[in-house]
Amino acid sequence: MEEKYPFHQIEAKWQNLWQEQQVDRAESQSNKPKYYVLEMYPYPSGDIHMGHVRNYAIGDVIARYKRLRGYNVLHPMGFDSFGMPSETAAIKRNMHPRTWTYQCIERMKTQLKRLGFSYDWSREIRTCDAEYYHWNQWIFLKLFERGLAYKKYAAVNWCPTCQTVLANEQVESGKCWRCESTVTQKELEQWFLKITEYAEQLLADLEKLPGWSDRAKSLQRNWIGKSYGVEIDFPVPDKNENIRVFTTRCDTIFGATYVVLSPEHPLVEKLIVDSPERQKVEAFIQKAKQQDRTVETLLLLEKEGVFTGVYAINPTTNERIPIWVANYVLMEYGTGAIMAVPTHDQRDFEFAKRYHLPLRVVIQNKEHNLNEATMTCAYESPGIMVNSAQFNGLPSEEAWMQIADWMEQTGIGRKTVNYRIRDWGISRQRYWGTPIPIIYCSDCGTVPVPETDLPVLLPEKVTITGQSGSPLAHVPEFVNTTCPKCKKKAIRETDTMDGFVDSSWYFLRFCGWKDDNQPFDVAEAKYWMPTDQYIGGIDHATKHLIYARFFTKFLRDIGYVTVDEPFTNLLNQGWVLGRDGQKMSKSKGNVVDPMEMLEKYGADATRIFILFAAPPEPDIAWSDEGIEGASRFVNRVWRIANQYLELIKDSPSGTIASVQPASKQLRRITHVTIKKVTADIEERFHFNTAISAIMELVNELYRYDVGSVPKAEAASVVKEAISAMTILISPFAPHLAEELWHRLGNKTSVFAQPWITADESALVEEKMTIVVQINGKVRSRIEISADANEDEIKHAALADEKVKSWLAGKPIKNIVVVPKKLVSIVQ
Repeated sequence: MEEKYPFHQIEAKWQNLWQEQQVDRAESQSNKPKYYVLEMYPYPSGDIHMGHVRNYAIGDVIARYKRLRGYNVLHPMGFDSFGMPSETAAIKRNMHPRTWTYQCIERMKTQLKRLGFSYDWSREIRTCDAEYYHWNQWIFLKLFERGLAYKKYAAVNWCPTCQTVLANEQVESGKCWRCESTVTQKELEQWFLKITEYAEQLLADLEKLPGWSDRAKSLQRNWIGKSYGVEIDFPVPDKNENIRVFTTRCDTIFGATYVVLSPEHPLVEKLIVDSPERQKVEAFIQKAKQQDRTVETLLLLEKEGVFTGVYAINPTTNERIPIWVANYVLMEYGTGAIMAVPTHDQRDFEFAKRYHLPLRVVIQNKEHNLNEATMTCAYESPGIMVNSAQFNGLPSEEAWMQIADWMEQTGIGRKTVNYRIRDWGISRQRYWGTPIPIIYCSDCGTVPVPETDLPVLLPEKVTITGQSGSPLAHVPEFVNTTCPKCKKKAIRETDTMDGFVDSSWYFLRFCGWKDDNQPFDVAEAKYWMPTDQYIGGIDHATKHLIYARFFTKFLRDIGYVTVDEPFTNLLNQGWVLGRDGQKMSKSKGNVVDPMEMLEKYGADATRIFILFAAPPEPDIAWSDEGIEGASRFVNRVWRIANQYLELIKDSPSGTIASVQPASKQLRRITHVTIKKVTADIEERFHFNTAISAIMELVNELYRYDVGSVPKAEAASVVKEAISAMTILISPFAPHLAEELWHRLGNKTSVFAQPWITADESALVEEKMTIVVQINGKVRSRIEISADANEDEIKHAALADEKVKSWLAGKPIKNIVVVPKKLVSIVQ
């Protein structure tokens, strides 16, 4: 018998056979129930890391389990292969991004196959292939036709290192989500997708997703940011203009003592055109553009501003109030202008104190009299209205609606709903992305590329430096073209699309990956969608997951899908941390290379460790002891199965009646394990406790005393236990399970078997009643397993509450156990 599991040869053997036999291919049409399980596909920037291993191991367990349960399973894989990292890597290596990307893809595919993940590789997609990005362009044209893709000048987030624009969702704590450079503001003409058109649907339909975590839904709700308020126009009589603000605190309008504009607000230039403060304002605007001004950093920002020299009118008090430009107001939120009420908003309070601007209390604290001269912070809680004309004396919560109604009646303002989410800027000044299919003609203006001319291909010959905007602008044969309308000379758009466009619909392409005439097979999408289980990090909740929901709803509206939501269930797995408990990073020197683990321990042990360490959601820290323990367990399974092969090879498939206590116990543990593992996978995805249950069954097999029972009985119960163990462990350690299944004499794959069901009658643990005497008198009765040994019976008797009360802590001289009858305690 081989003592040690020879994982190198066995894993290679079965991986080759599975690939040859295409056992993981999904059926396009089937009478089986469908199940679509998908992990967020990887960016091919190098080797896979332990985070990939965890994510994909979780998905693979689900896919294999569902196949065993009789489902037609779609479990595809692709590569999110456009984007800045490949372009940056190519520049560093002096090679073409396509060359670098395809090298990475082939390396990652090899690694994923080494781990035994059961992907339908026949459906593989690579988003940098023209056959894929063709349909990015097609979707863009459909959005453009319906006014949902448009171009405008806007202040955008600019990464000076990547030399490109970033969407709000791609700025994290003021840093580029890719390279972590500080993001600045820049005024550029950009293409946007009108995701705001779907803001209400995106918010309301979160209620249709009970299979999403509360955390993921909360992050999306906060990002969409629906708020009820009032839009108010503040007249600027000297300029014949109005400044429109949105406020959720119209109850404080009488306390507005100045107005603040964002440095990017389009009115600023008009207001300061002949102002004596113009130079100061322009200098301030240039300074603000270099600052880290994002929603996440706004609260920490030192609030600075400059007076424009111009005044507005508070429409409720008719007072002239100064107009300022300040860095704590963002153009992309609200209207880019705020009414400042320093007594009742902390940001305004800090700004007003710094620049000695007036304060006026309009909501009085019921318990402590507020005085403008002595206030040390803004009062933002409810209270009683003061200094607010006819609304004085009202509770502020009640006054809110009355003031809103009054402003609507008088034309001062209008009740409205505002959303924090802003339209999605998709223009990127880089080469390695989908070309935006737009042509500019001096006569015809902005002209979409005809669908028959798609795809607009990326030119192969291009010089990429990472500087001076889009490399495509320097490729004359790409830029210069003919107008589709008038046939005169024209030029192409040279920006490419945000990489998140690629991942906003890739799950649909997997449904009909061979269709060259449409983005995906509509009939197949109807069959497979929505995705039953999606798996990926919570960090994508306000990026990819919002965009994917938006694209799905748009494609529904133009008749290409029949679902409202792309992902029925969402599992956000935790991080795999380094040995030091910190997030793995090359700079920290705590990265664990999966390939080293595969070489040293094998795929099955690596998978077992990553799944056994914790439930899927929490972070886990890498543990050398943990993977060594997983390796020992794999070897224990290997040894016990091989140890019993000779005994069970001729045993009939059915289980004979077990009469010996040891056999009954083994059968009971076998079926307890079947029930436990099934529940842990089916109901909770608690793979760690499922593996723990299998470990208990293995322990019971080692404890089973074959020599104490008739050979036929032993062979029967052992065969049942090992067969069950092999099927139960197959989603977790597929190579080990496949090899053992065939060694047990089976001719078909373990994954062609039906999942096993627990025999409820075998779960019943036989009990016996034992009388407990103390000093010759019956004091209690206990129920205990019929096969309990003498020590277990003594322990149970002494733990009984009645017995403990009669003993009253006095010393015990002797305990006698009469088998199956009584326990006699003498004090």
